[in-house]
Amino acid sequence: MTTRQGVVLYGPPASGKDTVTTALTQLSTSYVQFARLKVGTGKSAGYRMGTAEQLRTLEVANGLIYANSRYGSTYVIDRPGLDDAFAAGVPVVHLGQVDGVRALVDSYEADWSVVLLWCPREVTEQRSAGRGDNDTAARLAAWDATRQDLDAHSDMIWDLTVDTTTVVPHEAARLIDQLLVRRAGAATA
Repeated sequence: MTTRQGVVLYGPPASGKDTVTTALTQLSTSYVQFARLKVGTGKSAGYRMGTAEQLRTLEVANGLIYANSRYGSTYVIDRPGLDDAFAAGVPVVHLGQVDGVRALVDSYEADWSVVLLWCPREVTEQRSAGRGDNDTAARLAAWDATRQDLDAHSDMIWDLTVDTTTVVPHEAARLIDQLLVRRAGAATA
């Protein structure tokens, strides 16, 4: 039996999670961005918009893997959504909390490659302003929270670390793809 592979991209806001995911999907159509369930308002692109009732139903059915609140909304990684993503290919899951990474890796059986994408705080500020975010201050607060999260979880082991200020997106995608190829080869050896 072939082990299913998935990718977790962890990093602060504007570290390149969306950009690197786009580069991965251009490199191979097998990569698919996992659309988290979002309960709240604001940006809907890239999310499956849901309701508080759906969230309660997932909780009761043991379908909730991880949820966090940020920017006035709740963002959910759910078992049914991951099942669908794996049916479509190799899911790429975006996270900004180490607890979320650990919950996913520990709760959903797959060979997860965990990648830290990083950029300095001032780069997050520049990128956020450059893409027209209306909530750059909140994104900088999230950058600070991510830095604190990393410091608090210094024992976290990353399969790959990419500084997105020095590695261009298509090269980051190539490195991630090579990581998955090596892991698949090791699993069959």
